[in-house]
Amino acid sequence: MSGQPPVTGRRRRRPVLLAGAALATLAVAGAATLGLGGRGGGSPDPSRSGPAATATVTRQTLVKAVTLAGVLGYGAAVPLACTAAGIVTWLPEVGATVKQGGTVLRADERPVVLFYGFLPMYRPLSAGTKGSDVRQFERNLKALGYTGFTVDDDFSASTAGAVKRWQRDLGLPETGTVDRERVVYVPGPVRIAERLVRLGAAATGDVLSYTGRTRLVTVSVEPNEAGWAAKGTRVAISLPTGASVSGQVSAVGAPTTGGGGEQPAGPEQPGTGTAKVDISISVADQKALGALAGASVDVRYVEQERRNVLTVPVDALLALAEGGYGVELVDAGRTRIVPVEPGMFADGRVEVTGDGLTEGQPVGVPA
Repeated sequence: MSGQPPVTGRRRRRPVLLAGAALATLAVAGAATLGLGGRGGGSPDPSRSGPAATATVTRQTLVKAVTLAGVLGYGAAVPLACTAAGIVTWLPEVGATVKQGGTVLRADERPVVLFYGFLPMYRPLSAGTKGSDVRQFERNLKALGYTGFTVDDDFSASTAGAVKRWQRDLGLPETGTVDRERVVYVPGPVRIAERLVRLGAAATGDVLSYTGRTRLVTVSVEPNEAGWAAKGTRVAISLPTGASVSGQVSAVGAPTTGGGGEQPAGPEQPGTGTAKVDISISVADQKALGALAGASVDVRYVEQERRNVLTVPVDALLALAEGGYGVELVDAGRTRIVPVEPGMFADGRVEVTGDGLTEGQPVGVPA
């Protein structure tokens, strides 16, 4: 190669063992090797006519992935507030599922019923009441099989008649008016996460906490480590059973401070005052999760990818005495140094570009 010194009598170049280091580290390591001995740090063997071993230049896709610790569960629990007066006389078991029309508690032995929706039950509903909250209530009533009214913004006499039938089925006085305390709204079916009060406690206030019924993975990271997580980002999840399932980011929370303190973190209170971002990852194949819940899992995402590039093993790189990097190319029993520009590192290989370098060529590596 024009401009290259002959192999005979050239200064031995020592390889830089990088194992995925950044280019800045590579430069420092290269500078430290200038003028030193050959591979392995020993004196050159004068009888040696080629490298101790060879590897092949490969054209491939390099993927740099990052693995984070996560927890498989049902996500953060949400408190359920009750406005009913009286005493709690019944609560569902932790882990139980409550669906549309189901009872979430009893106050003075009267049921508080779960309906689906996003508007809170902020007022009683009776004949003549109008509004979007009426439509939300009527939609639920119809879904439970009650008929004879039109789902709209008007609480009509027909709606009141259907309410009386609903109240009769619940064992309530048939007034045709829906008391504010009788219904709570949630987005969909819930799983009871925790009882926040005991039987005999006052029913007014947060009595339960709940989650959705679908399992998901939660990863908590520092804010500066959450840049990769956008809604829809795909990940691989390794389960403690040894199986792997795919998932994708469904939500990225706002930074929150763990440990409850505004105090700075300290050695006796690790994590106190440290902001964290919770990343929620959905798993479409729930059956693949088996019976796992509350288990630690590994979440792997692709940080960087380079397609269709030439690569060599990291330990094939030589730090050249004149600066830069090269590989020892073996051709028809002869060797020569080809300067290369390192690119991305991944899985023990490095992307390289250089004049005359092609797929399938052998390059020198340590034995």
